[in-house]
Amino acid sequence: MILLVVIASVLIAGVTIYQYNEQARDYHENRLERKEEQVIQSISYTLRETTYPVNSENLGLIFKDEIYKIADVQNVNFNIYDLEGNLIKSSRPSFEADSISNCLDANVLNFLRDSGEKRYVEEQHAAGDNYQASYTYINDPKFKPIGIMNLPYFEDNSFNNHELKEFLWRLAGVYLVMLLSAILLAYFISKYITRSLQTVSDKMSRTNLTLQNEKIHIKNPSEEIGKLVDSYNRMIDELEESAVKLARSEREQAWREMAKQVAHEIKNPLTPLRLTVQNFERKFDPDDPAIQTKVNEFSKTLIQQIDTMSNIATAFSSFANMPAQQNETLNVVKIVKLALEIFNEDYIHFIADEEEIIAKLDRTQLIRVITNLVKNAIQAVPEVEFPRILVTVATEGPHVKISVADNGIGISDEFKHRVFEPKFTTKSSGTGLGLGMVKNIVENYGGTITFTSKEGKGTVFTIRFPKE
Repeated sequence: MILLVVIASVLIAGVTIYQYNEQARDYHENRLERKEEQVIQSISYTLRETTYPVNSENLGLIFKDEIYKIADVQNVNFNIYDLEGNLIKSSRPSFEADSISNCLDANVLNFLRDSGEKRYVEEQHAAGDNYQASYTYINDPKFKPIGIMNLPYFEDNSFNNHELKEFLWRLAGVYLVMLLSAILLAYFISKYITRSLQTVSDKMSRTNLTLQNEKIHIKNPSEEIGKLVDSYNRMIDELEESAVKLARSEREQAWREMAKQVAHEIKNPLTPLRLTVQNFERKFDPDDPAIQTKVNEFSKTLIQQIDTMSNIATAFSSFANMPAQQNETLNVVKIVKLALEIFNEDYIHFIADEEEIIAKLDRTQLIRVITNLVKNAIQAVPEVEFPRILVTVATEGPHVKISVADNGIGISDEFKHRVFEPKFTTKSSGTGLGLGMVKNIVENYGGTITFTSKEGKGTVFTIRFPKE
């Protein structure tokens, strides 16, 4: 309603201004034509009554005094030129004669000569006003052109502009009253319509899949609101049923996926373990002089496979049973340095903008995050001729920014969207739980983890923790 009132007021104001301008233009055109016709008639009368021969050469003599009489009667000033465009006579006072052009513009003469028209109107702007000048042939009694009459005309729009301003002010007052009325009317109508909708909106905004949601009860609702409330209450019932089914399904699916992954990871070391035992059993000879060496190799192989199974069990245990966060006031720069001390690779470099960046984090979990990211970086650079891993710590507003960059093999575009999936990995060994665990830790602190990677160029993981 308000928008319609505003648009209507703007359109009407625009149409009014346009209409006033059109009327003013038509008025001045018609007035110029009338004045021009009256002057021409007076000139024609003078030519009929003169005793001089009527030709171009005698125009100056014919209108020597008559031009002032005509200008006085018609209340206009005009000029007379010969057919070559030279000024013959002007009705203006002598002190204004200097401002009159002694020769007509070539465009005027060419138009009158070539177009076949007997009249030409020139429109210009001078001193902020519109200026028109008409040029008309002066004909002798035999209708032969003998000169050119020039009638200057300045448009006086002061009266029209005054009237237009008054009308627009009145119109603005009317539409201001209409606008205020529309605002009040729209306010009360909207309050009446949305009174019940606000209750529904409040309930909907508090709807949560994980909580017990309340139904809506409204006394004497309208038919439309009643249907909306009934639909919402039915949705709440269905939502509760769906939430129970979804939770049960998610738990079953999670256990199913975890069981598959555990079984898959455990089978990997079991196969070589079985083959090693079978081979040792088949070739075992107690009288073999090298039996002790073979037993040692056999034991070493068994221990390696057992350690692999133990690492798998530890990884799954760590992912499934994250320790409770212990918020401590830490120097992040110092802790990241500490986490990097366990690595012996000389291509790992560390840079910090400051010697001390304080944040509230869990020391153990921060170390786990750094070590997991650096391990991934190390595994990405084995085939690079000049491997390099750069770990940086910096302050970024209210956050601590930690980056781990490598110049390794990178991550292909088809795998980027799966990087943080709990059991996804592109390596031949590993559980794929490292980055999932890192993401879990970072998000528990309200932080974010992102990465950029280009295949064959390297990868940069960036973590942002809030300081508080």
